Amino acid sequence: MRDEPTPRLTPELLLRTYSAGIFPMAENADDPTVFWVDPEMRGILPLDRFHVPRSLQRTLKRSPFEVRVDSAFDDVVAACAEAQKGRPTTWINAEIRTLYRGLADLGHAHSVECWKDEELVGGLYGVTLGGAFFGESMFSIARDASKVALCHLVARLRRSGFALLDTQFATEHLARFGVIEIPRDAFRKKLEAALAIKCSFYLGPLDEADLAFRQSLTQTS
Repeated sequence: MRDEPTPRLTPELLLRTYSAGIFPMAENADDPTVFWVDPEMRGILPLDRFHVPRSLQRTLKRSPFEVRVDSAFDDVVAACAEAQKGRPTTWINAEIRTLYRGLADLGHAHSVECWKDEELVGGLYGVTLGGAFFGESMFSIARDASKVALCHLVARLRRSGFALLDTQFATEHLARFGVIEIPRDAFRKKLEAALAIKCSFYLGPLDEADLAFRQSLTQTS
């Protein structure tokens, strides 16, 4: 469901809309306006049913990337806003980029990044509230980089006690990882429960125990 363009937003107002299950988008990166989105069917990734395809399992075992958290948030958002092969336009405009920078400053937006030879080659970003993570966008310029970032995200969320990973929409690509669609009312009930949970997204670099936990995700396929 789409309404009229919103008045100018603030990070604090944006957090309130997320807590109600609503998120902003723009028509494209050059459109200065932003509108609310409240889908009738919502995509979520059940954290206990995350599926890692076999080809990605092999990539994880090779560990081709250095995974970092929140070291290049603005660069990840900028990369997600750029046109890519198969994605000529994006919904991330200048106002949205500014808003999510503000959320990051408040500790409510985070990036997971894949680096290779000190180059940012893939990643994702999203918003945290209580025990909910709202996935916003991802990008990849190296094979499997965004997928590895997703695996790391799921491991971090599970380790930290998060209850909800919102993907906004369910696509054929995301369905490979276990994303499902649920009705709006069912999503809001899950969101209400998740918001009551106190979680910390950033717990520092993964140590050996956490690495073993992340690798255990490959055993879910």
